[in-house]
Amino acid sequence: MPDRAVIRAALWIGLYLLLVAAPLLVLLTGRVPAGSGFWWDFSMALGFAGMAMLGVQFALTARFRRAAAPFGIDIIYRFHRYAALVALALVLAHFLVIRIDNVAALGAIDPRQAPWYMTAGRVALVLFFLVVVTSLWRKPLRIEYDRWRLWHALAATTAFLAAVGHIEGVGHYINAPWKRVLWTAYTLSWVGLIVYVRLVKPWRMLSRPWQVTEVRPERGNAWTLALAPVGHAGLRFAPGQFGWLTLDDSPFHVREHPFSFSSAADSGRVEFTIKALGDFTRTVKDVQPGTRAYLDGPYGVFGTDRYPDAPGFVFIAGGVGIAPMMSMLRTAAARGDHRPFVLICGNNRWDDVIFREEINTLRGRLDLKVVHVLADPPPDWTGEHGWVDSALLDRHLPVNRRNLEYFLCGPGPMTDTTQRGLRSLGVPLARIHFELFNMV
Repeated sequence: MPDRAVIRAALWIGLYLLLVAAPLLVLLTGRVPAGSGFWWDFSMALGFAGMAMLGVQFALTARFRRAAAPFGIDIIYRFHRYAALVALALVLAHFLVIRIDNVAALGAIDPRQAPWYMTAGRVALVLFFLVVVTSLWRKPLRIEYDRWRLWHALAATTAFLAAVGHIEGVGHYINAPWKRVLWTAYTLSWVGLIVYVRLVKPWRMLSRPWQVTEVRPERGNAWTLALAPVGHAGLRFAPGQFGWLTLDDSPFHVREHPFSFSSAADSGRVEFTIKALGDFTRTVKDVQPGTRAYLDGPYGVFGTDRYPDAPGFVFIAGGVGIAPMMSMLRTAAARGDHRPFVLICGNNRWDDVIFREEINTLRGRLDLKVVHVLADPPPDWTGEHGWVDSALLDRHLPVNRRNLEYFLCGPGPMTDTTQRGLRSLGVPLARIHFELFNMV
Protein backbone atom coordinates (compact mmCIF):
# COMPACT_ATOMS: atom_id res chain seq x y z
CA MET A 1 0.00 0.00 0.00
CA PRO A 2 1.46 3.40 -0.98
CA ASP A 3 2.49 5.77 1.77
CA ARG A 4 -0.39 7.87 3.07
CA ALA A 5 1.53 11.07 2.40
CA VAL A 6 1.90 10.07 -1.26
CA ILE A 7 -1.83 9.39 -1.51
CA ARG A 8 -2.66 12.74 0.09
CA ALA A 9 -0.25 14.51 -2.23
CA ALA A 10 -1.84 12.85 -5.26
CA LEU A 11 -5.32 13.86 -4.09
CA TRP A 12 -4.30 17.51 -3.61
CA ILE A 13 -2.62 17.58 -7.02
CA GLY A 14 -5.77 16.12 -8.53
CA LEU A 15 -7.90 18.77 -6.82
CA TYR A 16 -5.60 21.50 -8.15
CA LEU A 17 -5.91 20.19 -11.72
CA LEU A 18 -9.69 19.94 -11.34
CA LEU A 19 -9.96 23.55 -10.14
CA VAL A 20 -7.86 24.75 -13.06
CA ALA A 21 -9.83 22.68 -15.58
CA ALA A 22 -13.31 23.42 -14.15
CA PRO A 23 -13.91 26.64 -16.15
CA LEU A 24 -12.93 24.83 -19.35
CA LEU A 25 -15.37 22.01 -18.58
CA VAL A 26 -18.14 24.56 -18.12
CA LEU A 27 -17.01 26.33 -21.27
CA LEU A 28 -17.28 23.20 -23.42
CA THR A 29 -20.43 21.79 -21.83
CA GLY A 30 -23.79 22.49 -23.40
CA ARG A 31 -24.28 24.76 -26.38
CA VAL A 32 -21.16 26.53 -27.64
CA PRO A 33 -21.66 29.84 -29.51
CA ALA A 34 -21.65 29.13 -33.23
CA GLY A 35 -19.50 30.81 -35.86
CA SER A 36 -16.60 31.64 -33.61
CA GLY A 37 -13.93 29.61 -35.36
CA PHE A 38 -11.13 27.46 -33.98
CA TRP A 39 -8.68 30.23 -33.12
CA TRP A 40 -11.32 32.28 -31.36
CA ASP A 41 -12.43 29.29 -29.30
CA PHE A 42 -8.80 28.40 -28.59
CA SER A 43 -8.05 31.91 -27.34
CA MET A 44 -11.09 31.77 -25.04
CA ALA A 45 -9.91 28.44 -23.64
CA LEU A 46 -6.47 29.95 -22.95
CA GLY A 47 -8.06 32.91 -21.20
CA PHE A 48 -10.30 30.80 -18.98
CA ALA A 49 -7.43 28.47 -18.07
CA GLY A 50 -5.20 31.41 -17.19
CA MET A 51 -7.98 32.95 -15.13
CA ALA A 52 -8.52 29.70 -13.24
CA MET A 53 -4.82 29.43 -12.45
CA LEU A 54 -4.82 33.04 -11.25
CA GLY A 55 -7.67 32.22 -8.88
CA VAL A 56 -5.95 29.11 -7.54
CA GLN A 57 -2.87 31.25 -6.80
CA PHE A 58 -4.75 32.72 -3.83
CA ALA A 59 -5.36 29.21 -2.49
CA LEU A 60 -1.68 28.32 -2.80
CA THR A 61 -0.67 31.19 -0.50
CA ALA A 62 -3.56 30.80 1.96
CA ARG A 63 -1.40 28.44 4.11
CA PHE A 64 -3.94 25.68 4.54
CA ARG A 65 -2.06 23.20 6.70
CA ARG A 66 -3.73 20.06 5.36
CA ALA A 67 -3.04 21.02 1.76
CA ALA A 68 0.57 21.95 2.49
CA ALA A 69 1.34 18.96 4.74
CA PRO A 70 2.34 16.46 2.00
CA PHE A 71 4.68 18.94 0.31
CA GLY A 72 5.81 21.63 2.76
CA ILE A 73 4.74 25.25 2.61
CA ASP A 74 8.10 26.29 1.12
CA ILE A 75 7.54 23.96 -1.84
CA ILE A 76 3.99 25.28 -2.22
CA TYR A 77 5.32 28.84 -2.40
CA ARG A 78 7.95 27.87 -4.95
CA PHE A 79 5.28 26.17 -7.05
CA HIS A 80 3.18 29.34 -6.69
CA ARG A 81 5.93 31.29 -8.47
CA TYR A 82 6.24 28.85 -11.36
CA ALA A 83 2.46 28.52 -11.72
CA ALA A 84 2.25 32.31 -12.05
CA LEU A 85 4.57 32.13 -15.07
CA VAL A 86 2.36 29.50 -16.71
CA ALA A 87 -0.79 31.51 -15.95
CA LEU A 88 0.78 34.66 -17.38
CA ALA A 89 1.81 32.77 -20.52
CA LEU A 90 -1.77 31.52 -20.98
CA VAL A 91 -3.28 34.98 -20.56
CA LEU A 92 -0.72 36.56 -22.91
CA ALA A 93 -1.41 33.83 -25.47
CA HIS A 94 -5.15 34.54 -25.12
CA PHE A 95 -4.51 38.18 -26.04
CA LEU A 96 -1.99 37.47 -28.82
CA VAL A 97 -4.17 34.90 -30.61
CA ILE A 98 -7.02 37.44 -30.80
CA ARG A 99 -4.55 40.16 -31.78
CA ILE A 100 -3.37 38.06 -34.74
CA ASP A 101 -6.58 36.30 -35.78
CA ASN A 102 -9.29 38.88 -35.06
CA VAL A 103 -7.81 42.26 -34.13
CA ALA A 104 -11.14 44.00 -34.70
CA ALA A 105 -12.58 42.16 -31.70
CA LEU A 106 -10.18 44.03 -29.40
CA GLY A 107 -11.76 47.37 -30.27
CA ALA A 108 -10.29 50.73 -29.35
CA ILE A 109 -7.40 50.90 -26.89
CA ASP A 110 -8.44 54.31 -25.59
CA PRO A 111 -10.46 53.63 -22.40
CA ARG A 112 -12.66 56.62 -23.21
CA GLN A 113 -13.89 54.84 -26.33
CA ALA A 114 -13.49 51.16 -25.45
CA PRO A 115 -16.17 49.20 -23.54
CA TRP A 116 -15.39 49.11 -19.83
CA TYR A 117 -14.95 45.34 -19.78
CA MET A 118 -12.28 45.47 -22.53
CA THR A 119 -10.39 48.09 -20.54
CA ALA A 120 -10.74 45.88 -17.47
CA GLY A 121 -9.14 43.00 -19.38
CA ARG A 122 -6.20 45.17 -20.43
CA VAL A 123 -5.75 46.44 -16.87
CA ALA A 124 -5.75 42.86 -15.59
CA LEU A 125 -3.14 41.81 -18.15
CA VAL A 126 -0.80 44.71 -17.34
CA LEU A 127 -1.14 44.26 -13.58
CA PHE A 128 -0.63 40.51 -13.81
CA PHE A 129 2.52 41.08 -15.88
CA LEU A 130 3.87 43.55 -13.32
CA VAL A 131 3.07 41.18 -10.44
CA VAL A 132 5.09 38.39 -12.04
CA VAL A 133 8.02 40.57 -13.09
CA THR A 134 8.39 42.27 -9.70
CA SER A 135 8.13 38.91 -7.94
CA LEU A 136 10.80 37.18 -9.99
CA TRP A 137 13.18 40.14 -10.07
CA ARG A 138 12.41 41.88 -6.79
CA LYS A 139 16.00 41.86 -5.59
CA PRO A 140 17.61 43.04 -8.86
CA LEU A 141 14.97 45.79 -9.00
CA ARG A 142 15.83 46.67 -5.38
CA ILE A 143 12.23 46.61 -4.20
CA GLU A 144 12.04 46.52 -0.41
CA TYR A 145 10.37 43.31 0.80
CA ASP A 146 7.54 44.81 2.88
CA ARG A 147 6.67 47.31 0.18
CA TRP A 148 6.69 44.55 -2.42
CA ARG A 149 4.37 42.32 -0.35
CA LEU A 150 1.80 45.10 0.04
CA TRP A 151 1.94 46.04 -3.63
CA HIS A 152 1.88 42.37 -4.65
CA ALA A 153 -1.30 41.68 -2.65
CA LEU A 154 -3.10 44.78 -3.92
CA ALA A 155 -2.06 44.34 -7.55
CA ALA A 156 -2.87 40.62 -7.66
CA THR A 157 -6.30 41.16 -6.12
CA THR A 158 -7.06 44.07 -8.46
CA ALA A 159 -5.89 42.06 -11.48
CA PHE A 160 -8.13 39.15 -10.51
CA LEU A 161 -11.22 41.34 -9.99
CA ALA A 162 -10.56 43.19 -13.25
CA ALA A 163 -10.31 39.85 -15.07
CA VAL A 164 -13.60 38.76 -13.52
CA GLY A 165 -15.19 41.97 -14.76
CA HIS A 166 -13.75 41.39 -18.22
CA ILE A 167 -15.23 37.88 -18.47
CA GLU A 168 -18.61 38.95 -17.07
CA GLY A 169 -18.74 41.90 -19.45
CA VAL A 170 -17.87 39.90 -22.55
CA GLY A 171 -20.24 37.10 -21.49
CA HIS A 172 -19.63 35.18 -24.72
CA TYR A 173 -19.30 31.70 -23.27
CA ILE A 174 -21.24 32.14 -20.05
CA ASN A 175 -24.45 33.60 -21.48
CA ALA A 176 -26.48 30.50 -20.67
CA PRO A 177 -28.17 31.03 -17.26
CA TRP A 178 -26.81 27.81 -15.70
CA LYS A 179 -23.28 28.59 -16.94
CA ARG A 180 -23.47 32.08 -15.47
CA VAL A 181 -24.62 30.66 -12.14
CA LEU A 182 -21.74 28.18 -12.07
CA TRP A 183 -19.18 30.77 -13.13
CA THR A 184 -20.48 33.26 -10.58
CA ALA A 185 -20.30 30.65 -7.80
CA TYR A 186 -16.78 29.70 -8.91
CA THR A 187 -15.71 33.34 -8.89
CA LEU A 188 -17.29 34.07 -5.52
CA SER A 189 -15.38 31.16 -4.01
CA TRP A 190 -12.10 32.88 -4.94
CA VAL A 191 -13.35 36.23 -3.71
CA GLY A 192 -14.31 34.51 -0.44
CA LEU A 193 -10.81 33.07 -0.25
CA ILE A 194 -9.33 36.57 -0.59
CA VAL A 195 -11.62 37.78 2.20
CA TYR A 196 -10.54 34.86 4.40
CA VAL A 197 -6.81 35.44 3.84
CA ARG A 198 -6.86 39.23 4.15
CA LEU A 199 -9.59 39.74 6.77
CA VAL A 200 -10.78 36.64 8.62
CA LYS A 201 -7.38 35.08 9.33
CA PRO A 202 -5.77 38.31 10.61
CA TRP A 203 -8.85 38.98 12.76
CA ARG A 204 -8.36 35.56 14.42
CA MET A 205 -4.70 36.35 15.04
CA LEU A 206 -5.68 39.55 16.87
CA SER A 207 -7.09 37.44 19.71
CA ARG A 208 -3.77 35.56 20.09
CA PRO A 209 -1.07 38.22 20.57
CA TRP A 210 2.51 37.59 21.65
CA GLN A 211 5.10 39.69 23.39
CA VAL A 212 8.85 39.90 22.92
CA THR A 213 10.53 38.88 26.19
CA GLU A 214 14.19 38.82 25.16
CA VAL A 215 16.52 39.85 22.34
CA ARG A 216 19.98 38.36 22.76
CA PRO A 217 22.98 38.57 20.44
CA GLU A 218 24.51 35.51 18.84
CA ARG A 219 27.67 34.99 16.85
CA GLY A 220 27.67 35.79 13.12
CA ASN A 221 25.64 39.00 13.37
CA ALA A 222 22.56 37.02 14.40
CA TRP A 223 20.00 37.64 17.14
CA THR A 224 17.64 35.34 19.03
CA LEU A 225 14.15 36.69 19.60
CA ALA A 226 12.17 35.09 22.44
CA LEU A 227 8.36 35.41 22.56
CA ALA A 228 5.72 34.67 25.16
CA PRO A 229 1.95 34.31 24.60
CA VAL A 230 -0.34 37.01 25.97
CA GLY A 231 -3.66 35.70 27.30
CA HIS A 232 -3.55 32.34 25.53
CA ALA A 233 -1.77 28.99 25.72
CA GLY A 234 0.70 29.64 22.92
CA LEU A 235 1.42 27.04 20.27
CA ARG A 236 3.02 23.65 19.87
CA PHE A 237 5.45 23.07 17.04
CA ALA A 238 7.58 20.20 15.81
CA PRO A 239 11.36 20.63 15.71
CA GLY A 240 12.37 22.08 12.35
CA GLN A 241 9.12 23.93 11.67
CA PHE A 242 8.74 27.67 11.11
CA GLY A 243 6.19 30.47 11.41
CA TRP A 244 5.39 33.89 10.00
CA LEU A 245 6.29 36.66 12.43
CA THR A 246 4.74 40.14 12.61
CA LEU A 247 6.43 42.62 14.96
CA ASP A 248 4.98 45.84 16.34
CA ASP A 249 2.24 45.93 13.72
CA SER A 250 -1.29 44.76 13.05
CA PRO A 251 -1.78 41.27 11.54
CA PHE A 252 -3.95 43.00 8.92
CA HIS A 253 -0.77 44.52 7.56
CA VAL A 254 1.34 42.36 5.26
CA ARG A 255 4.59 43.02 7.11
CA GLU A 256 5.25 39.44 8.16
CA HIS A 257 8.37 37.35 7.70
CA PRO A 258 8.99 33.57 7.85
CA PHE A 259 11.56 32.28 10.35
CA SER A 260 12.41 28.82 11.68
CA PHE A 261 11.93 28.08 15.36
CA SER A 262 15.33 27.59 16.99
CA SER A 263 14.09 26.59 20.47
CA ALA A 264 13.38 23.02 21.56
CA ALA A 265 9.92 21.86 20.58
CA ASP A 266 8.94 20.60 24.03
CA SER A 267 10.46 23.43 26.09
CA GLY A 268 7.47 25.76 26.17
CA ARG A 269 9.71 28.49 24.70
CA VAL A 270 9.22 30.13 21.32
CA GLU A 271 12.45 31.52 19.89
CA PHE A 272 13.65 32.56 16.46
CA THR A 273 17.30 33.07 15.58
CA ILE A 274 17.59 35.68 12.84
CA LYS A 275 20.67 36.84 10.95
CA ALA A 276 20.90 40.48 9.84
CA LEU A 277 20.73 39.97 6.07
CA GLY A 278 17.98 42.29 4.80
CA ASP A 279 15.95 45.41 5.51
CA PHE A 280 13.81 43.82 8.23
CA THR A 281 16.35 41.44 9.76
CA ARG A 282 18.82 44.29 10.31
CA THR A 283 16.30 45.90 12.66
CA VAL A 284 15.80 42.85 14.92
CA LYS A 285 18.62 43.94 17.25
CA ASP A 286 16.69 47.13 17.99
CA VAL A 287 13.46 45.38 19.02
CA GLN A 288 12.64 46.11 22.66
CA PRO A 289 11.25 43.60 25.18
CA GLY A 290 7.53 44.16 25.54
CA THR A 291 7.00 44.70 21.80
CA ARG A 292 3.71 43.24 20.59
CA ALA A 293 3.99 40.40 18.05
CA TYR A 294 1.76 38.00 16.12
CA LEU A 295 2.55 34.50 14.89
CA ASP A 296 1.05 32.49 12.07
CA GLY A 297 2.20 28.91 12.39
CA PRO A 298 3.57 26.41 12.79
CA TYR A 299 4.26 25.27 9.23
CA GLY A 300 6.65 22.93 7.48
CA VAL A 301 7.47 19.24 7.09
CA PHE A 302 11.21 19.70 7.62
CA GLY A 303 11.93 17.79 10.80
CA THR A 304 13.04 14.61 12.51
CA ASP A 305 9.65 13.85 14.06
CA ARG A 306 8.44 12.62 10.67
CA TYR A 307 11.03 9.80 10.74
CA PRO A 308 10.66 8.03 14.12
CA ASP A 309 12.22 4.82 12.79
CA ALA A 310 15.31 6.43 11.27
CA PRO A 311 18.58 4.90 12.52
CA GLY A 312 20.25 8.31 12.59
CA PHE A 313 20.35 11.81 11.14
CA VAL A 314 22.75 14.07 9.26
CA PHE A 315 22.30 17.84 9.48
CA ILE A 316 24.10 20.04 6.95
CA ALA A 317 23.69 23.76 7.67
CA GLY A 318 25.06 26.93 6.18
CA GLY A 319 25.15 30.09 8.29
CA VAL A 320 21.83 30.85 9.93
CA GLY A 321 20.48 27.66 8.37
CA ILE A 322 21.60 26.16 11.67
CA ALA A 323 18.42 27.54 13.33
CA PRO A 324 16.04 24.64 12.52
CA MET A 325 18.87 22.19 13.14
CA MET A 326 19.32 23.60 16.65
CA SER A 327 15.63 23.13 17.31
CA MET A 328 15.98 19.47 16.32
CA LEU A 329 19.20 18.95 18.32
CA ARG A 330 17.87 20.70 21.42
CA THR A 331 14.67 18.65 21.22
CA ALA A 332 16.62 15.41 20.78
CA ALA A 333 18.80 16.23 23.82
CA ALA A 334 15.75 17.04 25.95
CA ARG A 335 14.09 13.77 24.94
CA GLY A 336 17.21 11.68 25.59
CA ASP A 337 17.45 10.51 21.98
CA HIS A 338 20.33 8.00 21.74
CA ARG A 339 20.49 7.75 17.96
CA PRO A 340 23.63 9.04 16.20
CA PHE A 341 23.67 12.57 14.78
CA VAL A 342 26.15 14.17 12.39
CA LEU A 343 26.22 17.98 12.12
CA ILE A 344 28.17 19.56 9.27
CA CYS A 345 28.30 23.32 9.76
CA GLY A 346 29.41 25.61 6.91
CA ASN A 347 30.43 29.21 7.64
CA ASN A 348 32.76 31.86 6.29
CA ARG A 349 34.82 32.41 9.46
CA TRP A 350 35.22 30.75 12.84
CA ASP A 351 33.69 33.72 14.65
CA ASP A 352 30.59 33.45 12.42
CA VAL A 353 29.57 30.03 13.77
CA ILE A 354 26.19 30.63 15.44
CA PHE A 355 25.62 28.56 18.62
CA ARG A 356 29.28 27.47 18.54
CA GLU A 357 29.56 26.96 22.30
CA GLU A 358 26.20 25.25 22.69
CA ILE A 359 26.93 22.89 19.82
CA ASN A 360 30.08 21.82 21.66
CA THR A 361 28.03 21.30 24.85
CA LEU A 362 25.49 19.16 22.98
CA ARG A 363 28.26 16.69 22.16
CA GLY A 364 28.12 15.61 25.80
CA ARG A 365 24.36 15.11 25.72
CA LEU A 366 23.96 13.40 22.35
CA ASP A 367 25.77 10.91 20.16
CA LEU A 368 26.80 13.89 18.04
CA LYS A 369 29.66 14.25 15.57
CA VAL A 370 30.34 17.87 14.57
CA VAL A 371 32.27 18.95 11.47
CA HIS A 372 32.95 22.66 10.95
CA VAL A 373 33.73 23.78 7.40
CA LEU A 374 35.13 27.30 6.94
CA ALA A 375 35.43 29.21 3.68
CA ASP A 376 37.95 31.64 5.21
CA PRO A 377 39.75 29.75 8.00
CA PRO A 378 42.29 31.31 10.37
CA PRO A 379 46.01 30.53 9.79
CA ASP A 380 46.12 27.87 12.52
CA TRP A 381 42.95 26.09 11.35
CA THR A 382 43.34 22.32 11.02
CA GLY A 383 39.74 21.44 10.22
CA GLU A 384 37.80 21.30 6.98
CA HIS A 385 37.68 24.29 4.66
CA GLY A 386 36.12 25.13 1.31
CA TRP A 387 32.84 23.58 0.16
CA VAL A 388 30.71 20.73 1.45
CA ASP A 389 31.34 18.47 -1.54
CA SER A 390 31.27 14.73 -2.13
CA ALA A 391 34.88 14.26 -0.99
CA LEU A 392 34.21 15.98 2.36
CA LEU A 393 31.00 14.02 2.84
CA ASP A 394 32.76 10.77 2.04
CA ARG A 395 35.34 11.50 4.75
CA HIS A 396 32.82 12.14 7.51
CA LEU A 397 29.65 10.17 6.82
CA PRO A 398 29.28 6.77 8.51
CA VAL A 399 29.29 3.51 6.58
CA ASN A 400 25.50 3.17 6.85
CA ARG A 401 25.09 6.53 5.09
CA ARG A 402 22.41 5.26 2.72
CA ASN A 403 20.07 4.46 5.63
CA LEU A 404 20.24 7.85 7.37
CA GLU A 405 17.92 10.82 6.96
CA TYR A 406 19.57 14.05 5.72
CA PHE A 407 18.43 17.60 6.45
CA LEU A 408 19.90 20.52 4.50
CA CYS A 409 19.34 24.22 5.16
CA GLY A 410 21.46 27.09 3.88
CA PRO A 411 22.17 29.27 0.85
CA GLY A 412 21.11 27.81 -2.50
CA PRO A 413 24.61 27.18 -3.94
CA MET A 414 25.61 25.26 -0.82
CA THR A 415 22.54 23.03 -0.70
CA ASP A 416 22.74 22.38 -4.46
CA THR A 417 26.38 21.26 -4.16
CA THR A 418 25.59 19.15 -1.11
CA GLN A 419 22.67 17.42 -2.80
CA ARG A 420 24.83 16.50 -5.77
CA GLY A 421 27.51 15.20 -3.39
CA LEU A 422 25.06 13.03 -1.49
CA ARG A 423 23.58 11.59 -4.66
CA SER A 424 27.05 10.76 -5.97
CA LEU A 425 27.62 8.76 -2.76
CA GLY A 426 24.49 6.72 -3.36
CA VAL A 427 22.20 8.41 -0.83
CA PRO A 428 18.59 7.89 -2.02
CA LEU A 429 16.82 11.08 -3.05
CA ALA A 430 13.90 10.22 -0.73
CA ARG A 431 16.24 10.54 2.28
CA ILE A 432 17.43 14.06 1.39
CA HIS A 433 15.23 16.77 2.89
CA PHE A 434 15.87 20.45 2.44
CA GLU A 435 14.24 23.71 3.37
CA LEU A 436 14.25 26.55 0.87
CA PHE A 437 16.51 29.16 2.46
CA ASN A 438 14.69 32.03 0.72
CA MET A 439 11.11 31.54 -0.43
CA VAL A 440 10.67 35.02 -1.94
